[in-house]
Amino acid sequence: MARPRTVTDAAILEAALGVMRRDGPAAVTFAAVAQAVGLAPATLVQRYPNKEALLRAALLRAWDHLDALTAAADASEAIDPEGAIAMLVRMFPASLGDQDYAEGLLILREDMRDPVLRARGVAWGEVLAGALGRRLTKDPHAQMRLGRLMASQWQGAQIWWAFSRADDPAVTIARELREWCAIVLGRP
Repeated sequence: MARPRTVTDAAILEAALGVMRRDGPAAVTFAAVAQAVGLAPATLVQRYPNKEALLRAALLRAWDHLDALTAAADASEAIDPEGAIAMLVRMFPASLGDQDYAEGLLILREDMRDPVLRARGVAWGEVLAGALGRRLTKDPHAQMRLGRLMASQWQGAQIWWAFSRADDPAVTIARELREWCAIVLGRP
């Protein structure tokens, strides 16, 4: 008879994400995650056969969180360009410090290396582009394209903010997205 699990898979994956966000993907080891949840490293090996499987499971959990955040933003923001801007500003973690943002880019690199995680990124990008596009135009043929372009502008605005750190990220990103809407949509 198997012993009952005292620490859930969800708690283990959240601990792995915490280690990853704090110290980068290379710091995610069975020993580090086991210490974070109070288990022996051998216990984790019984659930995840290797570090790659643990990383993938943790990153899939992060994608689940992003999917839920995107769905919540889509359900609650106005169906207009300001609603699209609000969605994107809401999805930028305002509490990020200098080091946290750089570590986030290392995590993104892990997503790009793994075909399963890349597929999750593609699926999320399609959902995000659709949600944004519905807020930018009523033309169903242009919605995905405009949504994708706005998402690209959002990503670029984050990177440029990360270099300068000249203002609050939400203020900077919202301003850039409003400027983009004014030019692309012809609205002041």
